[in-house]
Amino acid sequence: MIAVVDFGAGNLRNVVKALEHIGAHPYVTDDPATIANADRVVLPGVGAFADCMNGLRQRGVVEACIQAARSGRPFLGICVGAQMLFDAGEEMGEWPGLGILPGRVVAFDERVHAQRLPVPHVGWNQLRALNPAHPLLRDVPSAAYAYFVHSYHLRPADDSLTLVEATYGYPFPAIVGRDKVLGIQFHPEKSQAVGLTLLRNFITL
Repeated sequence: MIAVVDFGAGNLRNVVKALEHIGAHPYVTDDPATIANADRVVLPGVGAFADCMNGLRQRGVVEACIQAARSGRPFLGICVGAQMLFDAGEEMGEWPGLGILPGRVVAFDERVHAQRLPVPHVGWNQLRALNPAHPLLRDVPSAAYAYFVHSYHLRPADDSLTLVEATYGYPFPAIVGRDKVLGIQFHPEKSQAVGLTLLRNFITL
């Protein structure tokens, strides 16, 4: 079973539709036991980091998400869901994350503003695989494009966690992962064939 975590702040409908399109059978849930024991977990998220973390706490699923991610079973965070995998985020102050992956979520810095690039970063951007042999990236073409919507980005404490990067003023992580815990900063459900390929690879890990 693929559990899609419902905490009141995720783009659940589009993610569920994308998973169904590739033949998966996602189950939307906020039940801690279901999440902790699922074969695979997908944690979507849109909006502010703090609001999403508060949503997880209010639904009582923080520990279930941590348990699932540390179980060795596949766990995928999408957009803010990917950001919440890390230790902390700086949006609207300092907020603790799930602490599953080491690192922080930070704002695009002055290099973006110096180039007069708008923030949030919205639209299609090219990907560059740093670890093309990773099973999540199977059949993903080199120089593929994906659809981003974000003002903050991942900053892993360990560079080896970055599987794919994109550039917006400067390079930043687009996909991160350790073992079977994976985070995608962009929206695979909006990234057409590339996004569906990534989701298909995830459900076969």
